[in-house]
Amino acid sequence: MMNTAANVAQAKLGAHPTSASNQDTQNTDPNNKMQACIWLGKEKLEMQQVPVPTLTDPEDVIIKVTGSTVCGSDLHLYHGEILQLKKGDILGHEMMGVVDKVGDRVTKVKPGDRVVAAFNIACGKCEYCKKQLYTSCDTTNDSTLQEKLYGHRIAGVMGYSHFVGGFAGGQAEYGRVLFGNTNLLKVPDSVPDEKALFLSDIVPTSYHAVWDAGCQEGEVIGVWGLGPIGLCVVQWLRNVFKASRIIVVDDVPERLHLAQIHWDAEPINFKEESDVAQKVSELVPGGLDRAIDCAGFRYTKSLLHKIEHAVGLETDSPEVINECLRSVKKFGTIGLIADYAAYTNHFLVGALMEKGIRLIGNGQAPIQRHWATCLEHIENGTFDPTTILTNRYPLERTPEVYKRFDAKDAGIIKVFLETKFSNPPTAGTPALGDPDE
Repeated sequence: MMNTAANVAQAKLGAHPTSASNQDTQNTDPNNKMQACIWLGKEKLEMQQVPVPTLTDPEDVIIKVTGSTVCGSDLHLYHGEILQLKKGDILGHEMMGVVDKVGDRVTKVKPGDRVVAAFNIACGKCEYCKKQLYTSCDTTNDSTLQEKLYGHRIAGVMGYSHFVGGFAGGQAEYGRVLFGNTNLLKVPDSVPDEKALFLSDIVPTSYHAVWDAGCQEGEVIGVWGLGPIGLCVVQWLRNVFKASRIIVVDDVPERLHLAQIHWDAEPINFKEESDVAQKVSELVPGGLDRAIDCAGFRYTKSLLHKIEHAVGLETDSPEVINECLRSVKKFGTIGLIADYAAYTNHFLVGALMEKGIRLIGNGQAPIQRHWATCLEHIENGTFDPTTILTNRYPLERTPEVYKRFDAKDAGIIKVFLETKFSNPPTAGTPALGDPDE
């Protein structure tokens, strides 16, 4: 209902002019088909044969996709919780591949180059891009509805609804990368695909969360939510930012155990602890220096918020943020890297003001500014994305992967989606499997 209303509102408002063609207006080759994961409705995905994208704008790059994945934030699409989804949208905002074709103005990559694509679409030329705030690009998102709701539009995002531009995603055999001079990173031979792929989002996004929240060596940091982003945040905190203690909150035993054994995190299972903030107070008298929310708006806990969420009285639950507000020390800091969409009820605003807490919206991470740093840490071994890589599946089984990931089946954390163009699995990484097994 809300999604339909959003599309009607956008149609009435009209699209904002942009510098790039989206999935609706891009060129395709009707004689050349590819497999792609298509959104058809709430919890309804389907693999379809669709036309291969071709060069449309002068900085376009077409890649043969050698790796994609399903992100925790993709589950918001799966459940129809992001505005302006349309039937036929190609999903997926994380991909890497080999350059197939380049536009006339592409100078930084050439056919045959191995590359990873940024999840966000930045023109590289506007005021925000020049400041390296790439996810605030002013020219790539046509959603006037977002502008009406937020006051401004953020950048376009691949495969993540028309609320962020309506661009085709990377859960497909071919991908079109816009503004290739800005949004592609050449991958050195020393970095295998299973590590390189996650430079498309979760590795630099998690780095950005820790960096933007101002985390310092020797601090005590709490991390809410141990999906791929949260686990990467824990790894950055332990190996690079040198936190003295890391408190982690989740309800999936496998994820809590992973954080504990690899990075010496102290686990709190919120299914076993009814008052998380009280438990944090017991572990850390005086409070956390900082907290990072990696959980997101979907995870309602109380019956009240479950009802309000179900009937549309709120889109986002504040429960994790409220726990963070109660858990950080006076004049502490909270960073929000989790996805939040619109509005919430019962937000503990009094604690925010009276305790003097710095609440930072980390934003959609401008990952291009962090690529060089993250790549260096991967190459020297201080950060290993494959620690959280649990499964490898064929692209054609992507809808089943969504179902398993949503259910958190059998400890699934992060997957590698293999296409017909993929290299064989790197030694020590998961072999190709069947999501039904």
